[in-house]
Amino acid sequence: MFRYSSIYINLLSLFITLIIFGVIQLFFSNYDTFTKKSSLKAGFEVENTIQETITDENIKETEEKDIWYIEIPKINLKADIREGTTKEIMEDYIGHFEETKKEEGNVGLAAHNRGYKNNYFERLKELKEGDSIFYNYHGQIKEYLVIKHVIIKDTDWSYLEETEDNKITLITCVENEPEYRRCIQGEEKLENKEE
Repeated sequence: MFRYSSIYINLLSLFITLIIFGVIQLFFSNYDTFTKKSSLKAGFEVENTIQETITDENIKETEEKDIWYIEIPKINLKADIREGTTKEIMEDYIGHFEETKKEEGNVGLAAHNRGYKNNYFERLKELKEGDSIFYNYHGQIKEYLVIKHVIIKDTDWSYLEETEDNKITLITCVENEPEYRRCIQGEEKLENKEE
């Protein structure tokens, strides 16, 4: 017959207590999630502090509000956009020039083209007149056609000025020429305007 010392029994008891405590903590920390999921599966409405029912329509509506991206098929680019052109934003996203429009007018965007974690505008120099740029802001998609591809001074902000027509302006650096910027400008496709 085995004899267990009191230290062994105390350690075993402590270990079992910690496991039970961990399971209880896990259950109560996810209690709301468990009850909401089971209530939804059963077909019951879940009452929360806002008295709002979770539905597929609410989820879809929320997702559409968060949609903000650019897509350029010719250069296989699809990337999310965020407000601002700070180093932190442009590390992970395409930046939106805050002083430009988001829907109607001139939409100004900037991104890196080399040397950073994400170089979304790396192949921007391949764009030519007539190439398509798709811009999605909260589920509203606009197609722009490239009308200009120019190199400008880093102090030239004229291409970001407000316009009567709907335009999109993409700006990035020029390789090995820090005082210059590559500027691609597109104008909204006429078919979009007529709809």
